[in-house]
Amino acid sequence: MSALHLTGPVLVDDETVMPEAWVLDGRITFEKPRHSGDVTTLGGVVVPGLVDVHCHVGLDSGGATDRDLAIKQATLDRDRGTLLIRDAGSPLDTSFVHDHDELPRLIRSARFIARPKRYLRYFAREIEPQDLTAVAVDEARKGDGWIKLIGDWIDREVGDLVPLWSAEQLADAVAAVHAEGARATVHTFAEEAIDPLLAAGIDCIEHGTGMTERHMRIAAERGIPVVPTLLQVDNFLGYADAGESKFPEYAARMRRMHERRFEQVRMFHEAGVPLLVGTDAGGTLGHGLLPQEAVAMVEAGVPAADVVAAASWRARAFLGADTLTEGASADLVVYRTDPREDIRALMTPEVVVLRGERVA
Repeated sequence: MSALHLTGPVLVDDETVMPEAWVLDGRITFEKPRHSGDVTTLGGVVVPGLVDVHCHVGLDSGGATDRDLAIKQATLDRDRGTLLIRDAGSPLDTSFVHDHDELPRLIRSARFIARPKRYLRYFAREIEPQDLTAVAVDEARKGDGWIKLIGDWIDREVGDLVPLWSAEQLADAVAAVHAEGARATVHTFAEEAIDPLLAAGIDCIEHGTGMTERHMRIAAERGIPVVPTLLQVDNFLGYADAGESKFPEYAARMRRMHERRFEQVRMFHEAGVPLLVGTDAGGTLGHGLLPQEAVAMVEAGVPAADVVAAASWRARAFLGADTLTEGASADLVVYRTDPREDIRALMTPEVVVLRGERVA
C-alpha cells in the first residue's frame, strides 16, 4: 500500500491550517498511517483543489464542442490546479464528465437561458419570456443543482443593454428553481437588471459590473456571491469598439464599466460581498486561466489571502463540496511558495492530486 505524506502547511479553511497530512486510499487523513508500505513525501504549501465557479466546458466561440475537445478543455483546467468546476452554462450535455475520474469534478448548470436574438448565437436555449419558469425548472432538473440565466444583453432596437425578463417573471422562475432544490446564477452587466434579480432571490451574480454601492450592501447582507470575471471584463473595450458605429450608447457604457473594473472589485471586497473566482473560459477565453484571474483580482486590490480562500475552500463551502477535512477526497495542489503571500505562486503548481492520484 502506497501513501503520500504532505509536509505542509496544509490549508483547510479560514480557521484551520495543519502542519502535515497523508493521502491514503485516495483520501485525506491527519493520522499517520501505521502500515509499512511506500510513502512519498511532498513538501510545500498544500491548498484544496482550486475552484473555477464560472467556466464553460464544452463551449467554444462557435457553440457546442464535441466531447473530445470538452475533455481537453477540462484537462487544461485540471493541470493548472482547478479540480472543481461549476459549469456556468454549456450547449453540450457534459454529464459524461462525471464518468472520467481523471477530469475535474463538475457541477453543471445545464444550458444558458436567454431570449431569441438576445445572447450569443448557438450558446443558449432561446425562449419567450412567458416560458421562463417552465424552462428554468426543466434546466434545473437536467443540471447538478444550478441554472444559468442571461439577465441582460444588448437590445438592438434600443441600442444599449436592457434586462431580458420582468421582475415578476424572475421571481416566479427563481422560486420554482428553489422548489426543485436548485439554485440560480445570472449573467448581468447592466445596473437596471440588478434590483429585480435581488428581489427575486438570485443565489449568485456573474460579472456584476452594473452593481451600485446599494446593491453591494444588499448582496453582502444576504451573502450573495459575485464572480467578477476580470479577464472577461478586460474584453469590454473590444466589445465597445465593435458596437461603436451602430450602438454608441452601448459602447460608451461598456467603456465606463471597463475603466472602473478594478475599482468595482475593490468596492465589492470593501463592502463585504463574498467574492468567488471564475474565468469565463469557453466562448472567447481559453481554459486553464484561473491563476491569471486570481492575479487580476489581487491587482484590483483584494488581498492575496482572500483570493486564495475564494478560489479554494470558500468556493467549496458555497458549492457544498469537501475541502481537505479528515476522510475527504484528496483533491489538492502543492505549491513551492505560499500563494497567500504571492498570488503568482498559483501559476506554477508543483503537484496536482485528484481523487488521491497525482495527475500533473
